[in-house]
Amino acid sequence: MPYAQGRIYCDADSHIVELPDWLIGYADPGIRERLATLSLGFAGAGASEAIAKAQARRGDPRELARLEENPIQGPKGWYALGAYDSAERSRALDRLGFSKQLVFSTFAFTQFTGGDLELLYGGTRAHNRAMADFCSRDDRLLGVGYVPLEDPERALREADEAIRLGCAAIAVPTRPPNDRSPTHPVYDPLWALLQDSGVPLMLHIGLGGGRIIRPAFHRNGRRVTDFLGGGENLRSKDFMALHGAAEIFLACMVLDGVFERFPGLRCGCIENGAMWAVPLLRRLDLAQDMFQKSEPDLALPLRASEYVRRQVRFTPFAGEPVGWLIEQAGPELFLFSSDYPHPEGTRDPIGRFEATLDGVSTDARERFYAQNFLDLMGLASLQASRLAASLRP
Repeated sequence: MPYAQGRIYCDADSHIVELPDWLIGYADPGIRERLATLSLGFAGAGASEAIAKAQARRGDPRELARLEENPIQGPKGWYALGAYDSAERSRALDRLGFSKQLVFSTFAFTQFTGGDLELLYGGTRAHNRAMADFCSRDDRLLGVGYVPLEDPERALREADEAIRLGCAAIAVPTRPPNDRSPTHPVYDPLWALLQDSGVPLMLHIGLGGGRIIRPAFHRNGRRVTDFLGGGENLRSKDFMALHGAAEIFLACMVLDGVFERFPGLRCGCIENGAMWAVPLLRRLDLAQDMFQKSEPDLALPLRASEYVRRQVRFTPFAGEPVGWLIEQAGPELFLFSSDYPHPEGTRDPIGRFEATLDGVSTDARERFYAQNFLDLMGLASLQASRLAASLRP
């Protein structure tokens, strides 16, 4: 019996947990040899041992059967069912019961980031090939490509190629490329491509925002670690500020008129939490009102917050009060996600969300679990019956 039952569930955040050689096989000659070793510094203590154990269990039918019993409750990371094997991911989806699932990579960006543009965009091309291939055998899987913004022409070219390969969304870093805002007109062709192709833009924690807070805030004379045991992943004080880079990016897209110029450009803000979305709406309107005299371009046809409502969707963390978020900001902004097979998603994300949804209408729940996702992905014309039919027994 699947974990998710009784309605359509669309998962806005899941991951491949890459093996060290995952990217190499998709890279062009000349780039392949220059890729850095997969950086596992944020993966927690014992990452190498975890990879070895995960690889050792491949081909063991008894262990595979055990993992298939209840993937959401099972091991996380590399050992999880379908963590890096696409055929296994389909079997995991059968048991999870999700009708659609966005798929992001985890560590691969560490292999090609830096100032070398040939390596940066060669690694990007390899990444997008790998993502498209992983998701190509199951139409429930929607791979997310990646496009750095350092070179506008190359960014446009790689985004176009990623879409041609079958990537269903394009993620970009939240940091400004070089000394230029992502809202600069040189990026308008990229935003036009995404709008006209119906492929949404994605922002995701860890993509280009740098360190969430200054490391000194963790040097407090106490033992500080994360729930992976590595000490360098998401911790409590990081949680307080992790949305900052995404918030500034979105504010720029609104206030600089990108969402006005490209009204069909849809954007998902993934694994940055969602409680900050409530004050964001009010602050955007205040900024528009307070600075319009000195910045006349802020006299947009719509209220600043209306662009967010029209074009942006957010994934709350499991445990954030989704009922309160809907009450404060409306039912159209928020998306269900599992973060599978990362541990942050917990072993019961639906249960964690349901605990916060007392008094929420059936329609608002359907929006949260499926319809907002379908709108974001341009799949709103799909009927629930078609999605239900795609569920595997």
